[in-house]
Amino acid sequence: MSAPLRPRPAAQLGPAAPRDSAVTGAPTSRLLTVGVVGAGRVGAVLGAALAAAGHRVVAVAGDSGTSRARLALLLPEVPRRPVTSVARAAADLLLIAVPDDALAGVIADLADRGALHPGQVVAHTSGAHGLAVLAPAAAVGARPLALHPAMTFTGTPDDLPRLAGISYGVTAPADLRPLAARLVTDLGGVPEWVAEADRPLYHAALAHGANHLVTLVNEATDRLRDAGVARPEKVLAPLLRAALENALRLGDDALTGPVSRGDAGTVERHLARLAATAPESVPAYLALARRTADRAIAAGRLRPVDAQPLLGVLAGTSREVAA
Repeated sequence: MSAPLRPRPAAQLGPAAPRDSAVTGAPTSRLLTVGVVGAGRVGAVLGAALAAAGHRVVAVAGDSGTSRARLALLLPEVPRRPVTSVARAAADLLLIAVPDDALAGVIADLADRGALHPGQVVAHTSGAHGLAVLAPAAAVGARPLALHPAMTFTGTPDDLPRLAGISYGVTAPADLRPLAARLVTDLGGVPEWVAEADRPLYHAALAHGANHLVTLVNEATDRLRDAGVARPEKVLAPLLRAALENALRLGDDALTGPVSRGDAGTVERHLARLAATAPESVPAYLALARRTADRAIAAGRLRPVDAQPLLGVLAGTSREVAA
């Protein structure tokens, strides 16, 4: 396993600036004093990345056994403290990396307890939330920032090199954008500016692509095992890598297979065997096959007249599943 990165000097983005330049959003080369609330996979890794960029990570909150083990690998010299103590110690930047549904409660509690202060940047790592969830922090004079890494994390030092070149979905007030861009640069990433109203759609797209991909791959793996394939990952790996690369490069022109050809008989046989072997897979297959057919038709890869038998199979099976 990779060793934790050693701190390196922060990127020099301009001449030295006074202390309050960080909180007004003006470009600065000054190191930031940072606290991290949430020692899950994302918080611990981003905290380690900020430390590696030269920022002063002075406190972190995380009490579970898993969190303590993760921090021992990624931030071994940073003291663990209660959440409110971390917030008070974070003179410049408080990074909150907790589950989406817990975020509002954590922020409101910190504001109620007087743990936040004017000028402090309070950033969260949620993809689904924007600035609205940070309203209690803004009400006491803190500066709100949504900073979501578009990456999947393991919570180990192996994540650190994977941060290079990734995108961050950033929502920030106009005057905080320079600092937000600087932080993303220090993390080795690229900012993708997302409007407040578009945060749920942005996050839905990432979850649909990444999380559902894991489910889809595991479904395919299970069905290959059902078919007697001893090492399904060996069969799938080159096929799925090529399909992903082609999809990212060619879009809908990468579509292949029986749905894109309108092979109704093949799809019907698929569904019959799935229903007999793994009926729990039928609804997902149907939903994806129908959406694939829609996209193939819209892209001109499948003529509507040729699609009718296929759509009939999918519609008929859908009614059977619903019944």
